[in-house]
Amino acid sequence: MVTYCDEDFMSSGFASSSTDDRRFSKHIHDNVHGNIYLDSLSLKFIDTEQFQRLRDLKQLGFTYMVYPGAVHSRFEHSVGVYWLASEAIDRLKTYQGLELGIERFDIETVKLAGLLHDVGHGPFSHMFEHEFLPRVLNGLKWSHEEMSLKMIDYIVDEHNIDIDSEKLKKVKEMIIASENTPSKSSNEKHFLYDIVANGRNGIDVDKFDYIVRDSRACGLGCNFQFQRVLETMRVIDDEICYRAKEYLTIHKLFAARADLHRTVYTHAKVKAIELMFVDAMTKANDYLQIASYIDDPARYWKLDDTILKTIETSSQQELKESRDLILRIRRRDLYQFCNEFTVPKDKLEHFRNVTPQDIICSQNSSHPALQEDDVAVSNVKIDLTRGRKNPLESINFFQDYESTEKFSIKDDSISHLLPTCCQDMIVRVYSKKPNLVEAVSEAFVNFQLKTYGMKTQVHSTPEKKKRPSVYNTSGLYGKQRPRLTSGDYWEKKK
Repeated sequence: MVTYCDEDFMSSGFASSSTDDRRFSKHIHDNVHGNIYLDSLSLKFIDTEQFQRLRDLKQLGFTYMVYPGAVHSRFEHSVGVYWLASEAIDRLKTYQGLELGIERFDIETVKLAGLLHDVGHGPFSHMFEHEFLPRVLNGLKWSHEEMSLKMIDYIVDEHNIDIDSEKLKKVKEMIIASENTPSKSSNEKHFLYDIVANGRNGIDVDKFDYIVRDSRACGLGCNFQFQRVLETMRVIDDEICYRAKEYLTIHKLFAARADLHRTVYTHAKVKAIELMFVDAMTKANDYLQIASYIDDPARYWKLDDTILKTIETSSQQELKESRDLILRIRRRDLYQFCNEFTVPKDKLEHFRNVTPQDIICSQNSSHPALQEDDVAVSNVKIDLTRGRKNPLESINFFQDYESTEKFSIKDDSISHLLPTCCQDMIVRVYSKKPNLVEAVSEAFVNFQLKTYGMKTQVHSTPEKKKRPSVYNTSGLYGKQRPRLTSGDYWEKKK
């Protein structure tokens, strides 16, 4: 949670960049980083309706329906990344400022990139861009990073923010640095692009913030200490490098991220809810034209998590199917998890996403015929940020603070306990109707036998899941139990 204080904070406490005067900064308190100071340029962006929209975007989407504390917003995260970007550039300036030629321009640019990197995010975290849009726009590739660039331009134009065009260009380049490494000119300070969205190796302040913030919100421990990484980094040959003795600390960064993906972001029930809401939004799209919002920043900023309430409270007949699905979510009548399997390591390279069609083509004739709309499949990829590659191979280290040379370190020279494979692919299958759990489960087993010649799942579907529920919003399944009256109850007690 981020809270504004009424007065500006007078200079004291944590070391600040010499280019900032905290007497003229806005002081806020963050539950992760403590005191944060927002400079006047950043406040021009924060105090706009487009940035304030981030308060209505939950950082972890539907995760709060499994982890009740996970209700923090993109607003909190963005302010946190702004602060960590400020801390990172401040440390580099303190120890290598003259050597690197770090100027006020560089400091303001890095801080703004941290603040605005998520301003283009859609409703319910990554579900909007990875699940909903590809389905309704025939596989169209769209990213919130690209939308962030459009939103930044829109905010500047709409609010007449006085910002140098070169600074704005650099801010946008830093936001998409993880995907598009900018061309390096002779006078380019390329190390600045390693701070917010590191395309070289994935070590950046965006991860520092969300790993700690998300772990805390979900009530989980986190053994990664980003402070140690910030305090020991230095620039060698225009690249941020890390002290060799912090090798395992950096490994914990990637391990903690992967663990959050496994236990929180891709939790089986979280994915079930996401699948249901994607179906609800897909059915509502023709009427509400949700996907068309991405074409215009002036409309897009009005799209946030309240789209769920828009559908849920509407009385329009065209939204009835979507409303029914949301009602099922509210009543915890979720798509039933049937089972999952982890794709064998030697099959990862040629793996293609499993579809509901793959499952129904493997069904048994002894069960009711499954239709494609009876099955939902979630293909979950968990890695260390660089697919099957080990991100530690892309990191350069230095021996001590007198060193001027950088070098890489091989895993096996540190520990034989570190993983030899850096990616998991998990396929989960759900039945949309409780009375079809057994049929879907058996079809899933048949699919595995046909594809891999074996059942790779660890456990079978529990028998209680195969028994259909009594009530469901879309109808009555199984045999209804008679309701006991108070007289029946006391008679039974006798």
